[in-house]
Parts: sequence; C-alpha cells; structure tokens
Amino acid sequence: MITSKIRTLIRPGVIRIPMSFFSEHNESTKMEKTLNQVTLLGRVGADPQKRGTEEHPVVMFSLATHHNYKYESGDFMQKTEWHRVVVFKPGLRDSVYQYLTKGQRVYVAGRLTYGDVKDDAGITRTTTAVVADDVIFFQRNT
Repeated sequence: MITSKIRTLIRPGVIRIPMSFFSEHNESTKMEKTLNQVTLLGRVGADPQKRGTEEHPVVMFSLATHHNYKYESGDFMQKTEWHRVVVFKPGLRDSVYQYLTKGQRVYVAGRLTYGDVKDDAGITRTTTAVVADDVIFFQRNT
C-alpha cells in the first residue's frame, strides 16, 4: 500500500521524492552509494607470485585480455591489455597460488585500486591493480 506521504509526491510521469524521506539523518552522517567493480576474463601471463610480509601476505598475477577490431581496409587487429591482479583473501589467495598456472583461462571479479611505488632510483610511479574478490578457474592447459 502506498502511504499518503508518497502518494502526494507522485504525479503522472514524474516521481519526486525528497532525500529526507529516505533518511532522517543529518548531512554529516549520509553516505552515498558508489561503485568500483571490475570483471575480467582472460589468460594468466605468468605463475602467481607471493609478495608482502608474513603479517600482510598477497598473491599477484598478470592477466591478459584482448579485443579485436577491424580497420576500414578490412584488416583485423587484436589489442592485448595486461592487468595486475592481487589477492588478499586468505582462502582465495592460497588456492590461486597453489592451482593457477601460466596460460590458464580465468575469470576475476574485484575492484580497482591505485597506489604509489618508489623504484630504486627514487622515482615515484603510480600503480593500478585489480583487488580480486572472486577468481574462477577454467580448465587447465594440458
């Protein structure tokens, strides 16, 4: 049943609902919804590597995806993109390290993250990685 508060806000073809209807909190406590979601399907570029420390271990691997396109001349091209994938979740991290191999097809769902790393020369570089929340292994290469 539609309440009278909502019924007065609905007009044919137009819906106007003030934000105060959804939240009785003041401005400082409101949290807006955001989305940082990545889905990849590709092939592993190298066997996963363990990085990090004993307290903060991480497993990393590279993942290749590609897309095909056609020039006006009729020639087909394939562009490959490389993605750095990092896995922090303990059970997932161990499975990826133990079972994932170079060339294997894999599905990764996660989020983008950015950071800065200083190299040996002291130059700061920006890094981009996909933090995996889920990794689904496809059939291994035989």
